[in-house]
Amino acid sequence: MDTLQIAVNDRLAIITLDRGRSNPLNHQMVKELTACIKELDADDSVGGVILTGKEGFFSSGIDLIEAYDYNEEQIRSFWVDFLVMQSTLAAFKKPMVAAISGHSPAGGCIVAVCCDYRVMAEGKFIIGLNEIPVGIIVPGSVFNLYAFWLGQRKAYQYLMEGKLLNVNEALEVELIDEICPPESIISHAEKKIRAYMQMDPVTWGQSKMNLRKDLLAKLNSDQTETLNKMLAQWWAPATRKGLQMMIQNLKAKSTAAN
Repeated sequence: MDTLQIAVNDRLAIITLDRGRSNPLNHQMVKELTACIKELDADDSVGGVILTGKEGFFSSGIDLIEAYDYNEEQIRSFWVDFLVMQSTLAAFKKPMVAAISGHSPAGGCIVAVCCDYRVMAEGKFIIGLNEIPVGIIVPGSVFNLYAFWLGQRKAYQYLMEGKLLNVNEALEVELIDEICPPESIISHAEKKIRAYMQMDPVTWGQSKMNLRKDLLAKLNSDQTETLNKMLAQWWAPATRKGLQMMIQNLKAKSTAAN
């Protein structure tokens, strides 16, 4: 796979997001992550998964620079597959821990909250869902996933504000479960997932599916109507103008970083 690195050791698979400096999610990455998770879910030799990124970035979210240039068919296909990725990650029956190695806004946050436990690197990083300020309509499935961890009140407020949290704030509201130095993030994530993997896999996995039953039903519901509204807004002149400004800022930051 071009956008992921996968290593398996003693029944534990570590998936490292590997696309550019900040791991922005493009269509290829979405499809590869979905396929990878499905393969590992069906592989009896794998007992659990750690999802991680690069130093400074777990994932910066959707690759707006690439997505902006998608045509109507491509952007619809992207969003359909993005929602499939979300439901596939959430339905993974084995233990899955996010080792959040840095910034994790928007799509990066969605990937992380599909996991059972989140360890985040200490530092000046942010996590959260800021789709609304970007001009992207939030589907109900994203709210349901966010509310599964934050509760409906906080999830609603944070989504409507496009709130991004620093590491300490994220721990305080229990969006993440643990903070550790960046250099030890994998060892901390492995300690937690190994504890999960010591339990009977059938008991653990079926219990996970039982506890997520209502959530998964919502994630797998027909979202065609919502998607149509999202796409109509995506092409609205005000949204396109806002995206252009964001993309200019992203390109300026990328140039400065290089």
